[in-house]
Amino acid sequence: MIPFIKRKKKFFTEEEHQKILQSIRQAEKETSGEIRVFIESKCSYVDALDRAKEIFEKLNMHHTAERNAVLIYVAVKHHQLAIYGDDNIHKKVGGEYWKKMMNRMEYHFRRSDYAEGIRQTITEVGKDLQKYFPHHKYIDKNELPDDIVSGS
Repeated sequence: MIPFIKRKKKFFTEEEHQKILQSIRQAEKETSGEIRVFIESKCSYVDALDRAKEIFEKLNMHHTAERNAVLIYVAVKHHQLAIYGDDNIHKKVGGEYWKKMMNRMEYHFRRSDYAEGIRQTITEVGKDLQKYFPHHKYIDKNELPDDIVSGS
């Protein structure tokens, strides 16, 4: 577990929330890929990646045309993080890539800069989605909502 969250209020301020949403929209402008963020209080699994995969499927993120969606998962009270990428993006970037993205996010979380950690991760993942899955002006559409989903 990562000891990073000390707040008792909302996880993000309204300004932070809007910056994260803007990062998602900006990242998705140049790619057919999709990025979502899921925040919940507690992780009901030992491994946050297993929980992220379950949420990914419940949110139907595996139904994108190119199987290139990415979920950023945070369990606030249990201090757990995960990043889950669908099959085609995972095949392109590999496991070490996700570890690097997790390390970047953890760095910011340890400094209580949660929104910035998520925002920078979205930006970096977006660049790599753009590289492997560029936006096609006339055929791409936004397949998933650009929102931050909250669980229990």
